[in-house]
Amino acid sequence: MHIELDHLFVCASRGAPEAEELVQFGLREGPSNHHAGQGTANRRFPFLNSMIELFWVNDAHEAQSPGTRRTQLWERWSERDSGSCPYGICVRPVDAGHDEPPFPAWTYQPSYLQDPLVMHIGEAGIAEPMWVYLGFMQRTYREEQFVEHPIGIREITGLTLTTPAPLLSAASQTMVKNEVISTQVGRGFLLEIEFDNGSRKQVRDFRPHLPLLFQF
Repeated sequence: MHIELDHLFVCASRGAPEAEELVQFGLREGPSNHHAGQGTANRRFPFLNSMIELFWVNDAHEAQSPGTRRTQLWERWSERDSGSCPYGICVRPVDAGHDEPPFPAWTYQPSYLQDPLVMHIGEAGIAEPMWVYLGFMQRTYREEQFVEHPIGIREITGLTLTTPAPLLSAASQTMVKNEVISTQVGRGFLLEIEFDNGSRKQVRDFRPHLPLLFQF
Protein backbone atom coordinates (compact mmCIF):
# COMPACT_ATOMS: atom_id res chain seq x y z
CA MET A 1 0.00 0.00 0.00
CA HIS A 2 1.20 3.49 -0.82
CA ILE A 3 0.45 6.28 1.63
CA GLU A 4 0.91 10.04 1.57
CA LEU A 5 0.61 12.95 3.95
CA ASP A 6 -2.93 14.11 4.65
CA HIS A 7 -2.27 16.66 7.39
CA LEU A 8 -0.12 17.32 10.42
CA PHE A 9 -0.58 18.98 13.77
CA VAL A 10 1.70 20.69 16.23
CA CYS A 11 0.73 21.30 19.85
CA ALA A 12 0.30 24.97 20.70
CA SER A 13 -0.84 27.12 23.60
CA ARG A 14 -4.51 27.27 24.47
CA GLY A 15 -6.23 29.22 21.72
CA ALA A 16 -3.07 28.95 19.57
CA PRO A 17 -1.97 32.60 19.63
CA GLU A 18 1.12 31.29 17.79
CA ALA A 19 -1.05 31.16 14.68
CA GLU A 20 -0.66 34.92 14.33
CA GLU A 21 2.98 34.38 13.36
CA LEU A 22 1.86 32.17 10.49
CA VAL A 23 -0.66 34.79 9.39
CA GLN A 24 2.01 37.50 9.51
CA PHE A 25 4.29 35.25 7.48
CA GLY A 26 1.68 35.19 4.74
CA LEU A 27 -0.63 32.23 5.29
CA ARG A 28 -4.41 32.53 5.06
CA GLU A 29 -6.15 30.81 7.95
CA GLY A 30 -9.02 28.41 7.32
CA PRO A 31 -11.95 27.71 9.67
CA SER A 32 -11.05 26.46 13.14
CA ASN A 33 -12.51 23.31 14.63
CA HIS A 34 -13.56 21.95 18.03
CA HIS A 35 -13.42 18.17 18.41
CA ALA A 36 -16.61 17.39 20.32
CA GLY A 37 -16.13 14.78 23.04
CA GLN A 38 -12.34 14.73 22.58
CA GLY A 39 -11.67 17.96 24.44
CA THR A 40 -9.43 19.46 21.78
CA ALA A 41 -9.54 22.29 19.27
CA ASN A 42 -7.39 23.73 16.51
CA ARG A 43 -6.59 26.54 14.13
CA ARG A 44 -6.01 25.36 10.58
CA PHE A 45 -4.04 26.37 7.50
CA PRO A 46 -5.01 24.47 4.32
CA PHE A 47 -2.72 23.63 1.41
CA LEU A 48 -3.32 22.00 -1.95
CA ASN A 49 -2.44 18.52 -0.72
CA SER A 50 -2.45 18.82 3.05
CA MET A 51 -3.13 20.97 6.12
CA ILE A 52 -1.30 22.26 9.18
CA GLU A 53 -3.17 22.35 12.49
CA LEU A 54 -2.16 24.24 15.60
CA PHE A 55 -3.70 22.01 18.24
CA TRP A 56 -4.56 22.38 21.93
CA VAL A 57 -6.63 20.83 24.72
CA ASN A 58 -9.59 22.98 25.66
CA ASP A 59 -11.29 20.50 28.03
CA ALA A 60 -8.95 18.47 30.19
CA HIS A 61 -11.78 16.28 31.51
CA GLU A 62 -12.87 15.21 28.02
CA ALA A 63 -9.27 14.73 26.89
CA GLN A 64 -8.70 12.31 29.78
CA SER A 65 -12.06 10.55 29.54
CA PRO A 66 -12.22 6.77 28.93
CA GLY A 67 -13.07 7.24 25.26
CA THR A 68 -10.09 9.51 24.58
CA ARG A 69 -7.46 8.56 27.16
CA ARG A 70 -5.68 5.97 25.03
CA THR A 71 -4.82 8.60 22.40
CA GLN A 72 -2.52 10.27 24.96
CA LEU A 73 -3.46 13.63 23.48
CA TRP A 74 -3.61 15.09 26.97
CA GLU A 75 -0.09 13.92 27.79
CA ARG A 76 1.27 14.93 24.39
CA TRP A 77 -0.15 18.44 24.78
CA SER A 78 0.39 19.05 28.51
CA GLU A 79 3.97 17.69 28.44
CA ARG A 80 5.01 19.34 25.17
CA ASP A 81 7.62 21.42 26.98
CA SER A 82 8.94 18.54 29.06
CA GLY A 83 9.76 15.73 26.68
CA SER A 84 6.70 14.66 24.71
CA CYS A 85 6.78 14.91 20.93
CA PRO A 86 4.46 17.79 19.97
CA TYR A 87 3.48 16.54 16.52
CA GLY A 88 0.90 14.34 14.86
CA ILE A 89 1.41 13.04 11.32
CA CYS A 90 -1.76 11.86 9.60
CA VAL A 91 -1.66 9.95 6.32
CA ARG A 92 -4.12 8.68 3.74
CA PRO A 93 -3.95 6.01 1.01
CA VAL A 94 -2.72 7.17 -2.38
CA ASP A 95 -5.48 5.05 -3.96
CA ALA A 96 -8.97 4.97 -2.47
CA GLY A 97 -10.42 1.81 -0.96
CA HIS A 98 -7.67 0.82 1.49
CA ASP A 99 -9.27 0.71 4.93
CA GLU A 100 -6.65 -1.39 6.70
CA PRO A 101 -3.75 0.54 8.26
CA PRO A 102 -0.22 0.04 6.90
CA PHE A 103 1.30 -0.27 10.39
CA PRO A 104 0.33 -1.84 13.76
CA ALA A 105 -2.50 0.31 15.06
CA TRP A 106 -5.64 0.44 17.15
CA THR A 107 -9.02 1.74 16.00
CA TYR A 108 -10.28 5.05 17.32
CA GLN A 109 -13.70 6.49 16.60
CA PRO A 110 -14.23 9.84 18.32
CA SER A 111 -17.80 11.08 18.65
CA TYR A 112 -17.31 13.60 15.85
CA LEU A 113 -16.75 10.78 13.31
CA GLN A 114 -19.85 8.96 12.13
CA ASP A 115 -19.98 5.27 11.17
CA PRO A 116 -18.21 3.75 9.36
CA LEU A 117 -15.41 6.33 9.59
CA VAL A 118 -12.56 5.53 11.99
CA MET A 119 -8.98 6.54 12.59
CA HIS A 120 -6.14 4.07 13.08
CA ILE A 121 -3.61 5.20 15.69
CA GLY A 122 -0.11 3.77 15.39
CA GLU A 123 1.36 1.81 18.28
CA ALA A 124 3.95 4.33 19.48
CA GLY A 125 4.43 6.37 22.63
CA ILE A 126 4.52 10.13 23.11
CA ALA A 127 8.29 10.24 22.51
CA GLU A 128 7.34 9.83 18.83
CA PRO A 129 4.78 11.74 16.78
CA MET A 130 1.21 10.54 16.89
CA TRP A 131 0.97 8.43 13.73
CA VAL A 132 -2.56 8.33 12.29
CA TYR A 133 -3.97 6.51 9.27
CA LEU A 134 -7.14 7.91 7.69
CA GLY A 135 -8.31 5.27 5.24
CA PHE A 136 -11.36 7.32 4.24
CA MET A 137 -9.48 10.46 3.19
CA GLN A 138 -8.57 11.45 -0.36
CA ARG A 139 -6.44 14.20 -1.84
CA THR A 140 -9.46 15.66 -3.63
CA TYR A 141 -10.91 16.72 -0.28
CA ARG A 142 -7.80 18.79 0.51
CA GLU A 143 -7.85 20.29 -2.97
CA GLU A 144 -11.43 21.44 -2.42
CA GLN A 145 -10.50 23.11 0.88
CA PHE A 146 -7.44 24.91 -0.49
CA VAL A 147 -7.18 28.68 -0.50
CA GLU A 148 -4.36 30.66 -2.08
CA HIS A 149 -1.96 32.16 0.46
CA PRO A 150 -0.58 35.70 0.17
CA ILE A 151 2.95 34.30 0.47
CA GLY A 152 2.26 32.12 -2.58
CA ILE A 153 3.20 28.69 -1.22
CA ARG A 154 0.81 25.93 -2.25
CA GLU A 155 1.86 22.36 -1.52
CA ILE A 156 3.79 20.46 1.16
CA THR A 157 6.47 18.45 -0.63
CA GLY A 158 8.63 17.17 2.23
CA LEU A 159 8.90 16.68 5.99
CA THR A 160 12.08 16.26 8.02
CA LEU A 161 11.72 15.49 11.70
CA THR A 162 14.51 16.02 14.22
CA THR A 163 14.10 14.08 17.48
CA PRO A 164 16.29 13.63 20.56
CA ALA A 165 16.34 9.85 20.08
CA PRO A 166 15.89 7.50 17.11
CA LEU A 167 12.34 6.52 16.19
CA LEU A 168 11.91 2.78 16.64
CA SER A 169 8.23 1.97 16.12
CA ALA A 170 6.95 0.04 13.12
CA ALA A 171 4.69 3.00 12.32
CA SER A 172 7.63 5.38 12.07
CA GLN A 173 9.55 2.97 9.87
CA THR A 174 6.53 2.68 7.55
CA MET A 175 6.35 6.47 7.29
CA VAL A 176 10.04 6.69 6.39
CA LYS A 177 9.84 3.80 3.91
CA ASN A 178 6.92 5.48 2.13
CA GLU A 179 8.84 8.79 2.04
CA VAL A 180 6.16 10.61 4.03
CA ILE A 181 8.89 11.88 6.33
CA SER A 182 12.62 11.66 6.90
CA THR A 183 14.10 11.64 10.38
CA GLN A 184 17.33 12.55 12.10
CA VAL A 185 18.59 12.72 15.66
CA GLY A 186 19.40 16.12 17.08
CA ARG A 187 18.85 18.44 19.98
CA GLY A 188 15.15 18.79 20.75
CA PHE A 189 12.16 18.42 18.46
CA LEU A 190 11.92 20.26 15.15
CA LEU A 191 9.73 19.67 12.12
CA GLU A 192 11.05 21.12 8.85
CA ILE A 193 8.30 21.52 6.26
CA GLU A 194 9.25 21.90 2.61
CA PHE A 195 6.83 23.67 0.28
CA ASP A 196 6.83 23.51 -3.51
CA ASN A 197 10.16 21.61 -3.57
CA GLY A 198 11.89 24.59 -1.97
CA SER A 199 11.82 26.43 -5.28
CA ARG A 200 12.52 29.89 -3.80
CA LYS A 201 15.46 28.71 -1.65
CA GLN A 202 14.07 30.60 1.35
CA VAL A 203 13.75 29.58 5.00
CA ARG A 204 11.56 30.81 7.85
CA ASP A 205 12.20 29.56 11.39
CA PHE A 206 9.26 29.92 13.81
CA ARG A 207 11.17 29.01 16.94
CA PRO A 208 10.96 29.59 19.86
CA HIS A 209 7.17 29.97 19.65
CA LEU A 210 6.59 26.96 17.38
CA PRO A 211 8.99 24.04 16.72
CA LEU A 212 8.55 24.52 12.96
CA LEU A 213 10.83 25.58 10.14
CA PHE A 214 9.55 26.30 6.62
CA GLN A 215 11.64 25.81 3.49
CA PHE A 216 9.98 27.31 0.42
